[in-house]
Amino acid sequence: MNEKKVVEIRNLTKNYGSGGFLTAVLKGVNLEIYKNDFIAVMGPSGSGKTTLLNILSTIDKPTQGIVQLDGKDVTKLTNKELSKLRRDKIGFVFQDYNLLDTMTLQDNIALPLSLNGASSRVCMEKTMELSRMFGLKDHITKYPYQLSGGQKQRGAACRALITEPEIIFADEPTGALDSRSSKELLECFKTVNDSGRAAILMVTHDAYSASYAKDVYILNDGQIQCRLSRGESRKEFYDRIIDMQAAMGGDFA
Repeated sequence: MNEKKVVEIRNLTKNYGSGGFLTAVLKGVNLEIYKNDFIAVMGPSGSGKTTLLNILSTIDKPTQGIVQLDGKDVTKLTNKELSKLRRDKIGFVFQDYNLLDTMTLQDNIALPLSLNGASSRVCMEKTMELSRMFGLKDHITKYPYQLSGGQKQRGAACRALITEPEIIFADEPTGALDSRSSKELLECFKTVNDSGRAAILMVTHDAYSASYAKDVYILNDGQIQCRLSRGESRKEFYDRIIDMQAAMGGDFA
């Protein structure tokens, strides 16, 4: 396989507590993510989705197992090395946008690149390129309070992409959006992934959002139970995801 492997986890386990109060949240999870992957992780409440995302994005550490990102075992990196890896290789999109209210959208998007020491010209060029891709070029001088939820989330996605990371981690990115805004964001994610800019791993409870991914992994009781892969039809993929949710009880909130 010639595709670049961005993330690999082997026998990943995560426990909380100790002794008789030990809770096993992840139980031997294995996963590989390549540069062209767009993966959605779904599962019932308490299945370990957020814990998995936090470990993959280096926010949390596993109890056991190997987590490799860009060929480096993140469990063995120093805090300084981890910070550099997050800065250069990872982009984050959260449900609540995390934009700075005192900055324009343009400055919010450019911030990570500016902090990396890029020139004003480079920051402006990349900001304009991404804002056009995400349908925001007419809004970049506005402040977050002047934007809709969908515009803010697309701005957050631009900010995540501006450093050209290897992978985007998205935690319920459509959770606070209406259906139209969700579709606009997901179409942008699809464009980003199809163009080879970044792999995407998205945690979601929403079958419609998951149907935009190329593969859906179902996490339950700390383990990957199955994988669904999209064919030519997104509608058919959506129907299979719904059927799978129903078979598992439907409680994916």
